[in-house]
Amino acid sequence: MATAHSGELEADARRLNADGHGVRSGEIAIGVIIGRTSEFFDFFVYAIASVIVFPTVVFPYVDRLTGTLYSFAIFPLAFIARPLGSLIFMAVDRNYGRGTKLTIALFLLGTSTVSIAFLPAYAQVGHWSAILLATFRIGQGIALGGAWDGLASLLALNVSEKKRGWYAMIPQLGAPLGLIVASSLFAFSLVFAPYEDFMDWGWRYPFFVAFALNVVALFARLRMVVTAEYSDLFTARELQPTRVLPTIRKEWGHIVIGAFAPLASFALFHMVTVFPLSWVHLYTQEAVSRFLVIEIIGAVFGLGAIVASGMIADRVGRRTLLGGCAAAIAAFSGFAPQLLAGGEIGETVFMILGFILLGLSFGQSSGVVASNFDKESRYTGSALTSDLAWLFGAGFAPLAALFLASKFGLIAAGGYLLSGALATLVALALNKELASRLD
Repeated sequence: MATAHSGELEADARRLNADGHGVRSGEIAIGVIIGRTSEFFDFFVYAIASVIVFPTVVFPYVDRLTGTLYSFAIFPLAFIARPLGSLIFMAVDRNYGRGTKLTIALFLLGTSTVSIAFLPAYAQVGHWSAILLATFRIGQGIALGGAWDGLASLLALNVSEKKRGWYAMIPQLGAPLGLIVASSLFAFSLVFAPYEDFMDWGWRYPFFVAFALNVVALFARLRMVVTAEYSDLFTARELQPTRVLPTIRKEWGHIVIGAFAPLASFALFHMVTVFPLSWVHLYTQEAVSRFLVIEIIGAVFGLGAIVASGMIADRVGRRTLLGGCAAAIAAFSGFAPQLLAGGEIGETVFMILGFILLGLSFGQSSGVVASNFDKESRYTGSALTSDLAWLFGAGFAPLAALFLASKFGLIAAGGYLLSGALATLVALALNKELASRLD
């Protein structure tokens, strides 16, 4: 049934693209932004719920801190499962095509996400609530492994070298856009629904929205990847799936270094999104909805910083920008987390500074990946590198940061962020080939 449905969607996509025009970078950019925004929206809907919903709904039998730590322990399951998804769906891609792979992956992502909307509480099914949540989270991770479409790499390779930094930042715009939409939905529900209603049904609504966005994103991406025009361009750029294990054996060094090169920005990613929300929710008396508004403001600054990263990278080089940002993140880690204990002003300063740094570094993190591989390994190698970067840099960040901060204070959370910054600096220093290609 999935294959038949995929065929219908692909036929519709081909009809929309049957006007004979050439492949335009602007079209690729739009498809990339739509796809990444939907994926990050799914991500942030789950992340916000893991702080303000799941500790109460799934783990009501422990205190709030322990419940949040339990919730954060389920959080990285998606990142652990993501490489498995890449392994499975690369085989689907080779045997049935990119359109079928995307259709199955995004419907799995949407189904896993919307299933969370029907999650029964602990009061109804006991520990099965946590087991079901973990299962749906693993489903999200496997699906994300299959959602890699190669459009970001195609975009970067389809423009002149002088504009590579500008086009490398475009996929990253999906992160702040997804956060803005997800935070807005939760803030609206918290403000206008009584707390009891929110905990009963209000928190479920954003998960239904996520499914609808996945359908829109699927069609937008299929419109490109299934047409003969784009297939020819993917082939010309040698963006074709290769077998995962041979790719790992051949490119393991590049995969490892590529996974650690953007670690500073990926660690900071959660330090300014999920972790501060958990800290404010647990250790202050302020309304969660108000802090979500601060997150939205910070995300707007992050959006501007991502755009700026493209212009800066094209002037000074992506490696130089990434190295400078890693050093700045290291400095930021030494004082900034303590600002979360400084009330509304301190929180706002932390979020704005953090999102500006995140935008400048995260805006070019995707630029590290594609340029690091031989042409025939670029598609699969880029997917695996992205999977591992998210796993090492982001998957355990909320759990580690909250655990350290709860035991040793906010300065300890900065230590986790510092480790990511140092890993990036070491990776950039070791990778001479990356240096020669990026500068």
